[in-house]
Amino acid sequence: MKHKTAILLLQLGTPDSPKKSDVRKYLTQFLNDARVIDIPWLLRKILVNGIIVPFRSGNSSKLYKAIWDEKTGSPLLKHTLDLQHKLQAAVGDDIKVEMAMRYKNPSMESVLARMKKEGYHKIIVFPLFPQYASSSTGSALQEFMRIVSKWWVIPEIKMISQYYDNDDYINCIVNRAKQHDMSKYDHIIFSYHGLPERQVDKVYEDGYLCKDHHCETELSNENYYCYKAGCYQTTKALVEKLNIPEGKYTLSFQSRLDNKWLTPFSDKVVEELAKKGAKNLLVFSPAFTADCLETIYEIGTEYQEIFHEHGGEKIQLVESLNSGNDWVETIKKITIG
Repeated sequence: MKHKTAILLLQLGTPDSPKKSDVRKYLTQFLNDARVIDIPWLLRKILVNGIIVPFRSGNSSKLYKAIWDEKTGSPLLKHTLDLQHKLQAAVGDDIKVEMAMRYKNPSMESVLARMKKEGYHKIIVFPLFPQYASSSTGSALQEFMRIVSKWWVIPEIKMISQYYDNDDYINCIVNRAKQHDMSKYDHIIFSYHGLPERQVDKVYEDGYLCKDHHCETELSNENYYCYKAGCYQTTKALVEKLNIPEGKYTLSFQSRLDNKWLTPFSDKVVEELAKKGAKNLLVFSPAFTADCLETIYEIGTEYQEIFHEHGGEKIQLVESLNSGNDWVETIKKITIG
């Protein structure tokens, strides 16, 4: 008897369409997640449903329309579906590859309901977030466990919580860098999605804060699951492999909501570099395995406008891993060896 195994890819999510009503539904589900906005329940409901979503959905709809493809729809969904299909071909018929979104469709509820009927003996869960954060990996794994915990038969489960220190993952980004002549750029930015400082502080059980654990310079047992430490270690590995000299690169964080998020802020770094005379920037986004609103529009359009406004010329975004063959092989190696 052959054991039935499935790999479940988990991605963050995307609206069903760029229409304001669909964006509103997506934001409502996303921002009401207690791991995303980690404040008391009632305050979160008032803030999200009464203020953020009503005022933000219209503008977000315009941004999604700017990146939406008439034929393939959401870039994030397209890249993730392509990845699923290519990984399926790579692992063969003995292992089934499924994909679900943490928010919206295909929903984890619907995908796992189908998987439950299939009666898998083993499920390998692979969130598409290289650096662990409670608001991404933590939320996706929690939702997976919430659903599966209700099953009468719970199969063997393997969960991959992060892989920023995986050499094959790093090499995939190095391969994307090789598509560019790095000597042509005045400065290189490694831009990661931002988080509130309080969320990385919660990682530590010893009563100290993130800033007390040397996350920018060293990796330890204590800060191994700290998102900030993971970002710095990712950058360190890439800088070493790409032979980028000290002073020619900056690590920064994008998509902030207020000034109590991780610093430095990517948009401010772009502005300062332009003011100092930089004309061409190369930007990596190692926390995003698939190109999406945050890479295509925030970096490719918004940061380009900021850069040009202050005297810069060109920001070149390094393509995300998307469904590249090397990334497919890396996931195969991490999940099934």
